[in-house]
Amino acid sequence: MDDTTRNPDQSFTIRDPEAFAQNMAQLTEEGGKALAAMFEGSEKGEAKLIFAEEMNHAAKTLSQIAEKWLSDPRKAMEAQNRLWSGYLNLWTQALRRMAGEDAEPVAEPDRSDKRFAAPEWHRHPMFDFLKQAYLLTARWAETLVEETQDIDEHTRHKARFYVRQIANAISPSNFVLTNPELLQETLESNGENLVRGMKMLAEDIKLGKGELKIRQSDPAGFEVGGNLALSPGKVVFENELMQLIQYAPATKTVYKRPFLMVPPWINKFYILDLRPEKSLFHWLVEQGHTVFCISWVNPDGRLARKSFEEYMKEGILTALDVVCDITGQDKVNVGGYCVGGTLLAATLAYLAETGDTRIASATFLTTQVDFTHAGDLKVFVDEAQVRAVEEDMADRGYLEGRRMATAFNLLRSNDLIWPYVVNNYLRGRAPFPFDLLYWNSDSTHLPAANHSFYLRNCYLENRLSRGEMEIAGVKLDLKKVKIPVYNLATKEDHIAPAKSVFLGSRCFGGPVRFVLAGSGHIAGVVNPPDKRKYQYWTGTKPAGEIDTWLTKAKEHPGSWWPDWQAWVSKLSKEQVAARAPGNRKYKPIEDAPGRYVKVKS
Repeated sequence: MDDTTRNPDQSFTIRDPEAFAQNMAQLTEEGGKALAAMFEGSEKGEAKLIFAEEMNHAAKTLSQIAEKWLSDPRKAMEAQNRLWSGYLNLWTQALRRMAGEDAEPVAEPDRSDKRFAAPEWHRHPMFDFLKQAYLLTARWAETLVEETQDIDEHTRHKARFYVRQIANAISPSNFVLTNPELLQETLESNGENLVRGMKMLAEDIKLGKGELKIRQSDPAGFEVGGNLALSPGKVVFENELMQLIQYAPATKTVYKRPFLMVPPWINKFYILDLRPEKSLFHWLVEQGHTVFCISWVNPDGRLARKSFEEYMKEGILTALDVVCDITGQDKVNVGGYCVGGTLLAATLAYLAETGDTRIASATFLTTQVDFTHAGDLKVFVDEAQVRAVEEDMADRGYLEGRRMATAFNLLRSNDLIWPYVVNNYLRGRAPFPFDLLYWNSDSTHLPAANHSFYLRNCYLENRLSRGEMEIAGVKLDLKKVKIPVYNLATKEDHIAPAKSVFLGSRCFGGPVRFVLAGSGHIAGVVNPPDKRKYQYWTGTKPAGEIDTWLTKAKEHPGSWWPDWQAWVSKLSKEQVAARAPGNRKYKPIEDAPGRYVKVKS
């Protein structure tokens, strides 16, 4: 018999009962080690139970939804009847299938949903029933949130987010007994997969100091400065907040105007220099640019009072001084990525107000300056939650990097959390070595003063776009920024949504070239032309709604990098002899990528 006609229960049998029993005993022993690692972190006060805090926020939010429905028994009953009607329909279809009749599915997963891709989810009646019951319930809960009346949009947004997280967590694909692939693998290996997984679970809880730190890549497979961040260069300056790297030239002549990159301090800069074949910096020097990059420090409690203003002054402005001195130029092209771009935008407004004209052009990569449509990260930002974060930071002087990493992972939990839970701890398989995910887990701490200012002035109050943000006694007005701007958004960005980046384009007072790239926050930016992946769109001046703009935009295959090169080269074409890193005043301190980027959280 082939797979479609055999008894569906035949494959779900224990191969060796004795070996299975032995492995279950070992599983219990390894589980004890995992619990011991968790309790050890709690006893030492190192475990912060981040997920527990988020579940507390979720419970408070969802209780508001429940109260609204329970206040109207008639509507609550109607909603309940819809769910039971769906279950009854599903049960009827299941009975028809068991009787050998054709039965149309009541609920089907989206085509992009990888959780139920295995044929057993459809072929086996029990697992097909579980899958459909889960989908019915999850979609019913989502509908309840959307139909809740008399709640503010922030509460609805939070409820929508938390319902999605809970639905993702309780998916039958995440449990051995309700996932046919996992169940079959467990029985065929006599439970050895669970023993291996529990060992990795204990290791990851210990690594997380009592809290689970999910491994997304093989940490032994990469080394910053070994097989990542390989572009040759020198650290030519350093202070408490940053090291400044100047990359070695790859051409005999270079553009006269140098380029300075301001990366985010939430993660490390080497996302732009992973490996030569996908390194933006490697590509830039090959195009003839003299490239400088800030490498932010991974701070501890001693830098608790370092503010947004000091990141501007001791970061961007100091780097600008050094770049101009080394190159002998009074004009610099500057780029900013994510929150680094937000700081750059504030700096541009500050320079415009103070009459400093050294920045000739600005490039923003997935950067928000208007936070009206800031996406699901706004779930974590309201007065109560910001105060809670500030209280937590006050204890140690910084926000732990893993808290921010957890928030980012939750934005795409079905891609960045649950697949690794299943693969690592249930299948017992070590994750593949993947440079991007290694970088993703290499988080950094955030100084208390800086992060508090950023949360309140940007996410909570949106002061930069309104011309109300103040730094060093100067009120910042982005309309006074008249220099050319290249503003890149990515179509599937969960961190800086394209709608938000597009809206921010109109905040500037000069010419803005808005470009929309395919893919997301990282892959859409780090997209070398040789890979010939994704696409990008160019169009008219960014105005109105992005969906309207996109209907008239022109689609181009491949990477946006050559488009940027064409744009920036038109601003200043003059070439000079290639520049070696540093000069007499700023002698090279050490090889790139430097010490700061290697400090682990």
